[in-house]
Amino acid sequence: MTKTSYGQQAMGELAPKLAQLTDDVLFGDIWARSELSPRERSLVTVAALVALYRLEQLPFHLGRAIDNGIRRQELAEVITHLAFYSGWPTAHSAMGLLASLPVPAGEV
Repeated sequence: MTKTSYGQQAMGELAPKLAQLTDDVLFGDIWARSELSPRERSLVTVAALVALYRLEQLPFHLGRAIDNGIRRQELAEVITHLAFYSGWPTAHSAMGLLASLPVPAGEV
């Protein structure tokens, strides 16, 4: 059995071209570029999603950030910092989403 890509899982049936672009361009090219590490890309992405109040995509990218080695405490600090640049409501909503994620093994 092959693993279904993120784009295919999220929208493949309804929007196959958008799914393909997501898989091939966004995750297959942009996220794979060597100029920034996956950890750095996650920090930038989470910051942009918080600042732009894109709550629908934030849980996925918070989880991806954790998978890319960013601790929950670091994400909480990023969100706290952003409260003063993107607004208190954006930070409060993002912190609620972070709090709802399962705590990774070995992290308190």
